[in-house]
Amino acid sequence: KAENSAKIQFDSLSANEAFARGAAAAFLARYDPTVPQLADIKTAVSEAVTNCIVHAYPDAIGPVTLSIAVYPERLVKITVTDKGIGIPDVEKAMEPLFTTGNPEERSGLGFAVMQSFMDKVKVSSQPGKGTRVVLTKRLDERST
Repeated sequence: KAENSAKIQFDSLSANEAFARGAAAAFLARYDPTVPQLADIKTAVSEAVTNCIVHAYPDAIGPVTLSIAVYPERLVKITVTDKGIGIPDVEKAMEPLFTTGNPEERSGLGFAVMQSFMDKVKVSSQPGKGTRVVLTKRLDERST
């Protein structure tokens, strides 16, 4: 069971990507993560939220939900959910350099970036129903 959790919902506007990142950082600050760990988490949240903004709702604005939970032993689980168009082939979407966006604007590295900064990344999606990305990271113990 989570020791503490928070959940926020916001519109899929690019301006809200920084808000989501800041909200995650502010919530986790009381757990005193290292600066590199907090930077990793903020980057992964940015990538997950950007995916929702760019890919989930390509021609519209829709809801994005950010949930953060901290479990015993400093395990952080962040879930980013949308109700957008979904991903037909999650495995293919997670391949580095794969993108459904404009290749001149999109690198196709979003999931690869998330995987490099987090301990675990789990993606589930249903076409026409939306996508859920679960980012997991254990915070190091801080010596006092």
